[in-house]
Amino acid sequence: MSPAMQNHTQQTQLDQVSERVERLLVRHLELQRTNALLSEQLALLTHERDSLKSRLGAARARVDALLERLPETLGTEAMKENA
Repeated sequence: MSPAMQNHTQQTQLDQVSERVERLLVRHLELQRTNALLSEQLALLTHERDSLKSRLGAARARVDALLERLPETLGTEAMKENA
């Protein structure tokens, strides 16, 4: 192969590698942005879940407190009336 052909082949290979590296860099940046958005979304959803768990615990405590205030005989009297 002549030196001119060899230089052309090397330049073509170099151009191909350069294009591939550029595509990989673009893809890498896209993935970084996607990862950042997903991380932000995860943080928001984690906060929302924790808030809902807290509210659920408070609601359970209120229901338990209301159940404790009910007289024990209320349930048995209602059963006798319906019988």
